[in-house]
This record gives sequence, structure tokens and C-alpha cells, in this order.
Amino acid sequence: MILAGFLLLVIIFGPNFWSKRILRKYNYCRDDIPGTGGDFANHLLKQLNLENFKIKAGNGDNIDHYDPRTKTITLSANYYESNSLTAIVIAAHEIGHALQDANHSKTLHLRTRLVRASAKFEKLASLLLVSAPLITVLFKIPLLGASAFLMAIAVMGLPILVHLITLPVEYDASFNKAMPILEAGYINQEDLRSSKKILTACALTYLSSSLASLLNFYRWIKIWQR
Repeated sequence: MILAGFLLLVIIFGPNFWSKRILRKYNYCRDDIPGTGGDFANHLLKQLNLENFKIKAGNGDNIDHYDPRTKTITLSANYYESNSLTAIVIAAHEIGHALQDANHSKTLHLRTRLVRASAKFEKLASLLLVSAPLITVLFKIPLLGASAFLMAIAVMGLPILVHLITLPVEYDASFNKAMPILEAGYINQEDLRSSKKILTACALTYLSSSLASLLNFYRWIKIWQR
């Protein structure tokens, strides 16, 4: 039982630990890289005729993302201002999302809608979980309280759906969009191998989130069964 629990922790948190290690490993200044992550992203926007898109530096670390609603790429300040390999690859990855948007990716826009809905429904789920026992006591109808609890569990399953959709979206942005860009002569062969590790690390970060959401969902199911 202890071994099974340890293996479960390794499966869930191991990918995230490895991802952070890889991102740190290649996040150092490179004199042979002529520009920063921000410079590279702006260059790619021009080269790929993505004039309607923009890029900005975010306040903080590990906040790299693309917002289809405003067509804005946000890079962490340390990547936006750095000429490390990690910064260049992360910039290419986020440009990959902009390309998905420019190509009218249905999966990308579905994920965006689900993320917005998930944020709203999470508050509802919390309210239902807290109120379920109270409803049972007040109305003396166990089925009513059970229904509220089941609705909360169903809502909490939404993040799992978001993560399941996110994984192929991130894979496409990394290996079908970013890698071809990097292979077009921007970095050498040795750095291309390292870039694949960085892009894999990005994907594993989302995998860890997916597994964590699944574990949380399973935990609430077990509580309900009791």
C-alpha cells in the first residue's frame, strides 16, 4: 500500500519536477543567441505575417500563455528579457498557439471556452459541496443533499475535460508548430535536440496537472462512496 502510494506520487509529481529541472537547465545566457525571447517572438510575428497579434512581458515567472480573446502572447519576464535557449523555445511554443488561432483551430477555441466556464463553475462546485450537508439537514431530504453533492462532483470533473483537450493543443503547438520554426535555421542541431527536451517538459507540465485533477476527482468520489 505504501509502495503504491509512493508510485502514485512519482507518477503525478515526477513529470512536473523533471519539467522544471529541464527548463532551468537551459535557462542561462547564451552569447551566440542574438536576441531575447521577446525579440524572437516579435521577429516571428513579422515573419509569419501575424500582424494582428502582439506580445508582452508578464509580471512574474512561469506565466507564459496565449490569450485568443486579445490575440496576445505573454512571456514571463525572465524569458522575455533572456537570450537563453529556454526563452527562445518557449517563445516559439507560444507563437505556435498564435498560429493555431490564425488557422482557426477549433480545439484551441474550445479549450478557451471551457477554461472560462471552468473558472465560473468551480465556485459553484465549492458552494454545492459546502451546502450539501446543510440542505440535507434543513429539508430532511437526503436525496436532495446527495443530488447537490453529485452536481458538485460533476462540475469538478470539468477541469479534467479541459486538461484532456489541452494536451493535444499543447503537443500541436510544440511539435507541429514550434519545432518546424526552430528547424528552419534559427538554432543548430545540438540545440534542436535540447529544444525537444524543453518542449517535452512543457507538455509534461500539463500532464501533471491532468493527473492531479484526476486524483482530486477520484478523492471526492471515494468520499461520496463512504
